[in-house]
Amino acid sequence: MKAVVFNKKGKPDKLIYCDVDKPIPKSNEVLVKIAAVSVNAADYRSMKMGLIPRKKIFGADIAGTVESVGDQVKQFKCGDEVLGDLAGCGFGGFAEYAAAPENVLVHKPAKISFEDAASLPIASITALQALRNQGKIQSGQKVLIVGSGGGVGTFAVQLARYFETEVTAVCSARNLELMRSLGADYVIDYEKENFTKGGQHYDLILAINGNYPLGAYKRILNPNGVYVMIGGALSQIFKSIVFGWLMSVGSKKMRTLAAKSNKEDLAFIAKLVEEGKIHPVIERSYSLDQTAEAMRYLGKGHAQGKVIIKVG
Repeated sequence: MKAVVFNKKGKPDKLIYCDVDKPIPKSNEVLVKIAAVSVNAADYRSMKMGLIPRKKIFGADIAGTVESVGDQVKQFKCGDEVLGDLAGCGFGGFAEYAAAPENVLVHKPAKISFEDAASLPIASITALQALRNQGKIQSGQKVLIVGSGGGVGTFAVQLARYFETEVTAVCSARNLELMRSLGADYVIDYEKENFTKGGQHYDLILAINGNYPLGAYKRILNPNGVYVMIGGALSQIFKSIVFGWLMSVGSKKMRTLAAKSNKEDLAFIAKLVEEGKIHPVIERSYSLDQTAEAMRYLGKGHAQGKVIIKVG
């Protein structure tokens, strides 16, 4: 099969499009013929940090068709359309086929395209778990989403609206209209306005991107408010992990999310997409042999929504 393989001496960007052996599924695994896979910060950052998958193939969010199943697989059969997150089982999505444990896959609703399905796993689950699990989101709250223009942010804005909150999105000028179209009540251009110095306060803040002091975030939280760090500069993530607990003394809480793959959450998101309650934002699509270019673009940090690799 064709795949994109990491080679530290390879060019461009150490990712080589080449032939490799087609995987053989184990007894509890499903062999998926991949139709689409999305590119995530997890791929880009892992590669930059030298955290290379055992088979040297990145790509976590896959969507495709079941080609064959192991003898212990109960939930899927040949021909089923599926989606899932391979980040916890060795990656492998930048390829024509991937073998995955059945417990990381869910059935793809027929109304959702493979490209839309591949955009869901990591980004939408991160947004959902940040809002619901860590943020304890409640109807009527004021929610601030910082860095709303990327994959996680575009899902977070829509999910916050789904939970019936008042949403303020912070983004660059090129994303202002997109945020309004996704349902944001208020939109702030961070290049023109420093939201940490305004008079507004929020019940829940999601920090997805941007480098602002933790103290500034805490100042604009309402009493009993929650701040959730999802991403951003590595220095900011480090500070949130190290000092967040100390700054949580009192009613305002400073938390850091470590999102986890969850089949029930993924099925829930897929149903919302099927029902038209949220929809993926996909800025660019590439072919498998253009994966290095897609990773390079994502690494610039300005992707609007998701970046997809069309494999099939």
